[in-house]
Amino acid sequence: MIKEIKNNRLFFDGCDTVELAKKYGTPLYVFSESDIIGRCDELKESFLNKYENTRAAYASKAFCTLAMYKIAEREGLCIDVVSGGELYTAIKANFPPERIEFNGNNKLLEEIEMAIDYGIGRIIIDGLKELELIEKVCKEKNKKVNVLYRITPGVKSDSHDYIVTGKKDSKFGIPLEEDVIYPAIEAAIQSEHVEFLGFHFHVGSQLFDNHSHLAALETSLKLTKDTKERYGHIVTELNIGGGFGISYTTEERKTYAYFLDPMMKRIEAFSKELGIDRPAVVIEPGRSIVGEAGISLYTVGSIKEIKGVRKYIAVDGGMTDNIRPALYQAVYTGILANKADQPKDDKVTVCGKCCESGDILIRDIMVGSAESGDVFAIFSTGAYGYSMANNYNKNPIPAVVLACKGHDELIVKRQSYEDMIQNEIIPKFLK
Repeated sequence: MIKEIKNNRLFFDGCDTVELAKKYGTPLYVFSESDIIGRCDELKESFLNKYENTRAAYASKAFCTLAMYKIAEREGLCIDVVSGGELYTAIKANFPPERIEFNGNNKLLEEIEMAIDYGIGRIIIDGLKELELIEKVCKEKNKKVNVLYRITPGVKSDSHDYIVTGKKDSKFGIPLEEDVIYPAIEAAIQSEHVEFLGFHFHVGSQLFDNHSHLAALETSLKLTKDTKERYGHIVTELNIGGGFGISYTTEERKTYAYFLDPMMKRIEAFSKELGIDRPAVVIEPGRSIVGEAGISLYTVGSIKEIKGVRKYIAVDGGMTDNIRPALYQAVYTGILANKADQPKDDKVTVCGKCCESGDILIRDIMVGSAESGDVFAIFSTGAYGYSMANNYNKNPIPAVVLACKGHDELIVKRQSYEDMIQNEIIPKFLK
């Protein structure tokens, strides 16, 4: 068990979370390496080892650090980056360039140059003008790069609107109108500077139903058939995205096989019907690898009880280290880590220290008798906690610790006040 209660305390991957809070301070992100490895093992069993010519590219926007990239490399994953900063981190981690794919709806010229200089495996083109930029850079550098087109499949997914990406009205992907998509495909096929591999889609995040994936797949398969019939070009790769949901409170996560087996069955049957070799199939799991592998630890400060209304317990973090509840009403659960065995008969709302009424981390949760100085743990914060952390109200970004079977190691230092202002300059006329 990754989470255990022993002697009235919460243990996470064998580490006493109360002692971790003392050792490293709070707020603190803690990641279980054992849990991450377990998810990678499931991916291997359900997909990578089960089907030939497949890859899993970790969607590093969920949690991007040097250490995470080293784990991904060791576990045989590729990585998906969406910015120059994520690509720079991969370069600094010496991540194999051929195992990097570059997504994003507005790649900058300098980002494309960095990607081509490093020799990454694929660029996933998200807009019509992007091909021209890539061709310009490749021509100047006398290089050629593999590309896929990210399409907008026009399917609706059952998730929060902010994390639904496959609907027609989306900033992501190339629209499917015939006068848009087919000239783009032809241009990529005829280009001297790119190798057009195929298509990519991503329908959304935190999904528990496979219908939108299967519907989007049909769109990609139709384009694959049309590309062969119109241009005599064989698609050799399909990227079917990620978005596989995890458990935050009461949700029961689906297995990778639930999503992937039906899609692989359909792709294999389609390829046989079309008389082509089955294309390479790539997935992009992010949250499902690290989401439940991370927790956040806080120290309880002020406590405010409004009789007949609500009891607030304030912690030393908030929307600066976990903006998801404020951004799209994400729901979490947690526990008093130092009173883990106590009867949970105290209803509280856990709030942060930011100067915003919306800085609420968990609303109306039952806990033990809360007091100032207690350590509060919030579960399933591994995805989009650290990666979306910010300095609102000049609050420092927390440290990150990697735990594994009772051993703990710092992988990101706590940001200091000096770190926060290191790039600020007072102009001469104000001195």
